[in-house]
Amino acid sequence: MAYKGIGEYGLIGNSYAAALVSNDGSIDWCCLPRFDSPSVFAAILDDEKGGRFHIMPQTPFQSHQAYLPNTNILQTTFKTDTGTASVIDFMPCYRTSGHGLAKFSEIHRLVECTVGQVPLEVVFEPKLDYARDDTLITISKYGVAVRGRADKLALSSMIPFAIDGDKAIGSFTLHQGESAHLILRYGADQPRSPGLYDSRRKLEWTSAYWKEKAEGCVFTGPLREVIVRSYLALHLMVYSPTGAIIAAPTTSLPEEIGGERNWDYRYAWLRDASLTINALFYLGHIEEALGFFNWLTTLCNKCGARAQILYDIDYEHPVEEQILDHLKGYRNSRPVRIGNDAYTQLQLDVFGEVIEAAYNYLNVGGYISRRTWESLESFVDAACENWRLPDNGIWEVRGGPYHFVHSKLMCWVAVDRGIKIAEHLGFKKDLKRWRKVAQDIREEILNRGWNPEKRAFTQHYDTTALDASNLLMPLFGFLPITDERIISTIERTMEELGHNGLLRRYRTDETDDGLSGSEGAFLWCSFWLVRNLLRMGRLEEATALYQRLLGYGNHLGLFPEMVDSVSEEARGNFPQALTHLAVITTGLELTWAVEGEKSRDSR
Repeated sequence: MAYKGIGEYGLIGNSYAAALVSNDGSIDWCCLPRFDSPSVFAAILDDEKGGRFHIMPQTPFQSHQAYLPNTNILQTTFKTDTGTASVIDFMPCYRTSGHGLAKFSEIHRLVECTVGQVPLEVVFEPKLDYARDDTLITISKYGVAVRGRADKLALSSMIPFAIDGDKAIGSFTLHQGESAHLILRYGADQPRSPGLYDSRRKLEWTSAYWKEKAEGCVFTGPLREVIVRSYLALHLMVYSPTGAIIAAPTTSLPEEIGGERNWDYRYAWLRDASLTINALFYLGHIEEALGFFNWLTTLCNKCGARAQILYDIDYEHPVEEQILDHLKGYRNSRPVRIGNDAYTQLQLDVFGEVIEAAYNYLNVGGYISRRTWESLESFVDAACENWRLPDNGIWEVRGGPYHFVHSKLMCWVAVDRGIKIAEHLGFKKDLKRWRKVAQDIREEILNRGWNPEKRAFTQHYDTTALDASNLLMPLFGFLPITDERIISTIERTMEELGHNGLLRRYRTDETDDGLSGSEGAFLWCSFWLVRNLLRMGRLEEATALYQRLLGYGNHLGLFPEMVDSVSEEARGNFPQALTHLAVITTGLELTWAVEGEKSRDSR
């Protein structure tokens, strides 16, 4: 089968695992029982070997996909010449009597005919362990049993199945008012009567859980629908047992078709956790932000400044990178990677991200214990001790290391915010030294990071190339938005990194990032530009750009990491947590700016 576009998928999940469901009813990516487990279905990475779970009409159809309102329950509707049928896909997600989330790995697929009659077909083709494992399929009275060396699962359904090579095929016809249930359970030895899974009740409980989440979003502005959808999407990327937020639920979806820029994002970055905390503060979700902050401080208490920049979702183990040579990759984009060697890199910006989150937490009335402060203090000290070193930077380049200006900026943020926290808490042991370091960093950035001929802050000290990450300077208060150097940097960034109104992170032909090929526009950076335009008072321009960026969300309001600069198709892992965080924070800032403008006009 032909590959679907990366943006032609919906996401379902239960805060343990997730699955991508195409707009024609195929589960083409799913890892069970956890986000970072080996895949059960991986057709999105190899349309021949990867495996899928497809439900679709046997005759030509048109399809439409939508989430049930204010939930992460997905409905795919098929219209044929003879009738209309829909598939409701969800992974049960609800609180148990112990207040935690129900812990089991099930995918429920409820097929219903609402008009006429529709002949349908099920293609059930699991390929365990990234399609490396021999997968044994057997048919029984209640469905299909699946076994591999280490994994087992069962598909329970009353639909009659037959073995066809390495897959099970089921054909059936539904008439108006009829339905069929298919339940996939990881870890089950044998299928059982589908009625025992109580799909309807679990659907109600799951719907209530997601609606409670959505209704708990206190934002009430005109962008509420957009922000709530991003808020719900983020919750599909949170691993409930630890509170880890993964960067994306996929691996190796390419930044460039046919290229090698393919990474595994099913892990937890300290940077992403810090940004999530800040976004929740923006939303006014203080208690929820506290949960993420507690995770962050637990890790800080455990590891101090020795913390890696990313972890597996248990925050226990390194995630050594491997290449899966047997998979050809999405649209022949090799290699397919699992694991991520970025965990070995030095990325100095993480110190600033963590301390900034702590500073924002303190500003909303949060409590920082002395033990937590000692851990945070170690991050500030690490920034003081290491800021002169070259590093791999926010973009995790595999060339270099370099003296990235953004990395120096975030070391300054770590020290500057550390001083403010210490003053607030009355901890003044190292303030004199910290103030000296903060001033030293500032002077070096202004002297070595600024290129007077380019009239811009450059990517690193030894280049004239630009980098969109320098748009963060005014957002962190390093220089005011009115400073001529900031204004010039913004304008030059738009000129040199902009394409069709979108921003690249940097130009790959000017940056030795250790990789071949190129990449598309990075949506996170374009949202930074919106925030800068707002601070410059260019409200109309900022509003237009934000609305345009929203157009790169798919039919469900899910956003990718990147957009192809020419075709404007989604690129990179999908959906991307950072982009959804940017949708929220930028949308809130835009709302506040519009309200402020209206308030001034009414005077």
